[in-house]
Amino acid sequence: MNTWTPQSWRAFPIQQQPHYDDPALLATVEQQLHSFPPLVFAQETRDLFSQLGQVAEGNAFLLQGGDCAESFSNFNAPKIRDTFKVLLQMAVVMTFAGGCPVVKVARMAGQYAKPRSSDLESIDGISLPSYRGDIVNSFEFTEAARKPDPNRLLTAYHHSAATLNLLRAFAQGGLADLHQVSRWNMGFVESNPLKGRYQDIAQRIQEALRFMEICGISAQNSPSIRETTLYTSHEALLLNYEEALTRRDSLTGLWYDCSAHMVWIGERTRQLDHAHIEFFRGIHNPIGVKVGPGMDELDLIRLIDQLNPDNIPGRLTLITRMGADKLADKLPALVRRVQREGRKVVWSSDPMHGNTVKASNDYKTRDFEAILREIRNFFAVHQAEGSHAGGIHLEMTGEHVTECTGGAYGLSENDLSQRYFTQCDPRLNADQVLELAFLIADTLQSVRK
Repeated sequence: MNTWTPQSWRAFPIQQQPHYDDPALLATVEQQLHSFPPLVFAQETRDLFSQLGQVAEGNAFLLQGGDCAESFSNFNAPKIRDTFKVLLQMAVVMTFAGGCPVVKVARMAGQYAKPRSSDLESIDGISLPSYRGDIVNSFEFTEAARKPDPNRLLTAYHHSAATLNLLRAFAQGGLADLHQVSRWNMGFVESNPLKGRYQDIAQRIQEALRFMEICGISAQNSPSIRETTLYTSHEALLLNYEEALTRRDSLTGLWYDCSAHMVWIGERTRQLDHAHIEFFRGIHNPIGVKVGPGMDELDLIRLIDQLNPDNIPGRLTLITRMGADKLADKLPALVRRVQREGRKVVWSSDPMHGNTVKASNDYKTRDFEAILREIRNFFAVHQAEGSHAGGIHLEMTGEHVTECTGGAYGLSENDLSQRYFTQCDPRLNADQVLELAFLIADTLQSVRK
């Protein structure tokens, strides 16, 4: 660690980075970002670190979710509010069913960059740079739009700051009142085709709130009833942006990436001798790493050694993304090895990326049943291995999009074109994600018993 600096990653090979035509402009933008205030504060990050430590020990559960990639053009208060609301609805159901705290981490206020499988995208014989998220270039398929623009780093910062400001207002200003969240859930249950399946949990939550009111515990005298804490996270793909927002904490002297409370490394950038591992090993945020079906046991231990050498619970979250048909075969050996070595990690399931398919009408989609099957297999593996299934990581939105098939409303491939708005990967909509929360609640109840 003595050789680490926020800039030391620059001496290492790096993947998934855009090519900027004007290095001088990029350097100027980086200097501007470095002069800006941090987006989050070190103490908030330490609080999340502590809570994730409880998740690692099996005493809490991690709920992480939000957009696959945030959009400058779709940046507005109703969209932020709706995703905030649905995360709270999920958390209340899971807290009640699992009998343990749920740590809420949004993929918001910074999820603007996306890795791509190819540097170029071709349409009708024309090849242009791939869309890498609004922090890099624009989704429109034109030469000017696809040119990486350093000024977009500044726009991403300002959008993230505004999003964080609104999320904090929602969390502390009354929107998070448990009575409101419970009423939202009852509204969802009443209108759902599978009403009977979820009604019991929803009614018992309302009864618990009424009992607390009778005992004198209300929103008026108990902040925990009317307020909540929501942390932010994103894939830290553009390290020049992350470096510019990395600050030394005045209380501890430790370095924190102040672009978000939690950041993670994607499946495509977790090479042990590359820049992302170098950058992440020096920051003191809680961090995550995506783990696909190709991960080797020994490589996983080496990765843990690099990123959590002191074996501190809450430091490292392993986010598995293997696919419903592969996880049961690939995950047990990894969990067994981590258990045998006594490593303290949070295991979280990303059931989205491994279940992406192309529909017959060429829309990229994901099937609700495959997503649910991967989650159930994830819980089953950890139960069999004596480990903790610590969380879920979802690409989702509070909007009523039609991007994933299945669910109680029976969305089919023919429905995809109705409200298919994503610029990258298909997301679960508000109804699907709440349905998933109620179904996961059944699993949480049985596992925690």
